[in-house]
Amino acid sequence: MNIPVLTFFNNKGGVGKTSLIYHLAWMYASMRKKVVIADIDPQANLTSAFLREDRIEQLWSEEKAGSTLYHCIKPLRDVGDIVAPDLQKIATDLYLIPGNVELSGFEDALSEVWSSSMGDNNLYRPMRMLSSFWQVIQIAALKISADIIFVDIGPNLGAINRSVLIATNFVVIPLGADLFSLQGLKNLGPTLQSWKALWKKRLDNWQGCRDFKSHPNFKLPTGEMKPIGYVCQQHSVRLDQPVQAYEKWVNRIPSVYREAVLNEDTPVSIKQSEDPLCLATIKHYRSLVPMAQEERKPIFMLTPADGAIGSHANAVQDAKRDFEKLGKIIAEKIGMKV
Repeated sequence: MNIPVLTFFNNKGGVGKTSLIYHLAWMYASMRKKVVIADIDPQANLTSAFLREDRIEQLWSEEKAGSTLYHCIKPLRDVGDIVAPDLQKIATDLYLIPGNVELSGFEDALSEVWSSSMGDNNLYRPMRMLSSFWQVIQIAALKISADIIFVDIGPNLGAINRSVLIATNFVVIPLGADLFSLQGLKNLGPTLQSWKALWKKRLDNWQGCRDFKSHPNFKLPTGEMKPIGYVCQQHSVRLDQPVQAYEKWVNRIPSVYREAVLNEDTPVSIKQSEDPLCLATIKHYRSLVPMAQEERKPIFMLTPADGAIGSHANAVQDAKRDFEKLGKIIAEKIGMKV
């Protein structure tokens, strides 16, 4: 049985994607769900949120097989095969496959095999490479009998992200309330649909080639990449950009999401705050963010000893309720009991 993969993706950066994954992973772990987090963003920001710099430097400099996601797939660039990951235990029920900035060097290799995977012969190697992220994260999840896999990727439409998305069962799209997020959404929807269709062609091609019979135990992801909704950042009021400017963009999201992502032709007249496809609106927690980063814990786990007193203590409890609610909504969408 394959463990469900949930990827948070927007090709527009700065929408709070990494912070969202970080907090949801901790929330699910607190609900006693076993979580594997795979950092497949070459910037490795999620890894730096979980691990201290000296530990990250150690993992990168040792170049031990399986120490980071990059070191799990690196042998594929030569004549080797995938290496099982060494999971970093962050807390009870919470495990990380660390990222690595060197992963960006894998982009060209994935682009090359994407084309060759539609050939007639010798398809095992290309399909092995294209599915390598899925293979690694499934190995990791099976190690700990995980309930869910969270994946973080960079804000682009490159070959690495394409290989991650074909490994994905469910997609959540984080958005900001601005023109750029809206435009990113317009680009993202058709791209997901295209990748899904092109991967299906490759699966059909694989099943009809000679290599298919030679590798009867070789499993591949289905490329489901089902969008389950979006998460919107709450706007912050600035003197030069009044609330009305944010509402202008945010209330266009429901129609654009349906048109671009769900491929629905009929526009809807609904506010983002009333949209059932909006999983949550994430608040700005302002001064709690650096406090949590300093303590290397989620906002909702801050204590008075960390400096969360007075109004901060109330905000901590608000954050806990908000992320618990979001966690339950997502769990229901993907069929996971919490």
